[in-house]
Amino acid sequence: MTHADESTTKVHYICQTYVEQKPRRDEQASLKIGKQFQYSTAAEAQNRAEREAQSEECAGADAYMISEDPESGEVGSPSFLVRLGSVPETDDF
Repeated sequence: MTHADESTTKVHYICQTYVEQKPRRDEQASLKIGKQFQYSTAAEAQNRAEREAQSEECAGADAYMISEDPESGEVGSPSFLVRLGSVPETDDF
């Protein structure tokens, strides 16, 4: 990656919470996205995930970063900073 390529990459720091979805008959409970927050630093996203995970209605929380190429719109895979509580498998992303 050249220096020019680095300047065009935008990094997003995300805190995403999960809540339990009530199961339908003969199914297990599943998780669905509760809230999603975007921050300018990794520390802010991680701190929010830690606070949200302590909430009674929150089943779990992730803080992660993703890289985006603004020119192509291509987004990379998430790089997890912290995963707390009940969270989906990484294969689900």
